[in-house]
Amino acid sequence: MYYEAFQDIRAAIAREKQLKAGSRTKKIALIEKENPDWEDLTEQATDCFG
Repeated sequence: MYYEAFQDIRAAIAREKQLKAGSRTKKIALIEKENPDWEDLTEQATDCFG
């Protein structure tokens, strides 16, 4: 439903911790902002990350 790309693993881990600490409402709002149709982004993420 949502992903972010990072060059630095430490930044990715910090962001993951930040997201996990947030409320469910904030997580849903983030998904709906970036992916309003809640599409499966597996193929897009695979293309991005290889």
